[in-house]
Amino acid sequence: MTEQPGPPTAGRPPFPLRDPVVIAAFEGWNDAGEAASQAVAHLHRVWGAHELAEFDPEEYHDFQVNRPTVHLDDDGRRQLVWPTTRVSWARPPDSARDVLLVRGIEPSMRWKTYAREVVEHARGNGASLVLTLGALLADVPHTRPLPVTSTTDDDDLIDRLAIERSRYEGPTGIVGVVQEFVSAAGIPALSLWAAVPHYVGQPPSPKGTLALLHRVEELLDIAIPLEDLPEDARAWERGVDELAEEDTEIAEYVQQLEEAKDTAELPEASGEAIAREFERYLRRRDDGPRRG
Repeated sequence: MTEQPGPPTAGRPPFPLRDPVVIAAFEGWNDAGEAASQAVAHLHRVWGAHELAEFDPEEYHDFQVNRPTVHLDDDGRRQLVWPTTRVSWARPPDSARDVLLVRGIEPSMRWKTYAREVVEHARGNGASLVLTLGALLADVPHTRPLPVTSTTDDDDLIDRLAIERSRYEGPTGIVGVVQEFVSAAGIPALSLWAAVPHYVGQPPSPKGTLALLHRVEELLDIAIPLEDLPEDARAWERGVDELAEEDTEIAEYVQQLEEAKDTAELPEASGEAIAREFERYLRRRDDGPRRG
């Protein structure tokens, strides 16, 4: 068995990146339904990202918790793949800025060192913003748009984006740690959290992934090719509908969540919300069929 070679542990693109933004997600505690990690994986694919670096898994992972896997290559040879974090870069079409994508697994150890390594890649490539993506299980109905919460401690982002400062207290995951280290390094950091229905929290959660990507579109003012993701989200919702039809307790619970959600959001059936959705529609229409 041969060990799969990986890229160097640090690196730079072949040319300076243009006002880059980092978009990062980590599998594990921060990633209900794998909605966040799949959002970054989607961006990597549709933007044709190039791998830049990978972290040394020996430094951060307990391999009895996150085991290496064996794959067969095109020639039938066995390849050993280690759990790790990979950094890639992309140049989205029709965008004035480039992107660094960070996707990995929440580490088992050395969280401070791990967070510093994320900061090094962001600062070394001149990142002006770090977006961390997460997903959590919540009391939300699968039949309604899944909410995405934006949190930051950066005063400028709070004023410019009209979002509230995070008031959360309690246990945190690697997303919270990375955001703290990034902010301490002087790089504005914003965290986006999708709420995934707790009664269908197993992966995949394409509707959660779609909600995060829509929010990234709004923040970066860019159209993201969605490919089959909207249809996957609709199919997922239909599947949960069928599950609810077979279980009266789930059906009644979903109805209660729907009523609570609709009552809470009545004031938000406003011109601003409608205009935001219409702007997204126009952007996709003008951008042509290749946007998905």
